[in-house]
Amino acid sequence: MPMPPLPDLSSLSLADIARLAEENRLPPVERWNPTHCGDSEMRIARDGTWFHQGSPIGRPAMVRLFSTILRREPDGGYVLVTPVEKLDIAVEDAPFQAVEVKIEGEGQGTTLAFRLNTGDIVTAGAEHPLRFESTDEGPRPYLHVRGGLEALVARPVYYELATLALAGDDQPPGIWSAGAFFPLENKA
Repeated sequence: MPMPPLPDLSSLSLADIARLAEENRLPPVERWNPTHCGDSEMRIARDGTWFHQGSPIGRPAMVRLFSTILRREPDGGYVLVTPVEKLDIAVEDAPFQAVEVKIEGEGQGTTLAFRLNTGDIVTAGAEHPLRFESTDEGPRPYLHVRGGLEALVARPVYYELATLALAGDDQPPGIWSAGAFFPLENKA
């Protein structure tokens, strides 16, 4: 059965986004503790592309399915987990990418909803904070998705956030979402 098409984020209200996020029930991977079975021969590249045995996974529905059983382990590693098996998966940076943002409101009343490359929608706030890491290549923004899993915010989306932050009066510059403030500079 084909997966329904993803809705256009710009056409959704925040209430629609909240409803879609609520409907997106995930398996209880945090409660599954099967024996480790080996390597999945899968890798998530820095750009968010999923690979199996060196070849990109071309079916978005398969990527979405695998993303629902992804878990971050206490040692920092990543696994694909079901009730009966656990397989390692290599992640080059973050397992997800935030590829689109919907900005609603102004100043402290702003809410930011992000669409991930898997189709998931996450609203930034206290439960899903943004963080900005300084690197030699420039700032790398991340959005907490769930259970230690993060999304790297795509460069065009980061530029939207930076423009929003620099238009505000906050010192240091930062962005608000769902009542939480996220400074663009990381605290060293």
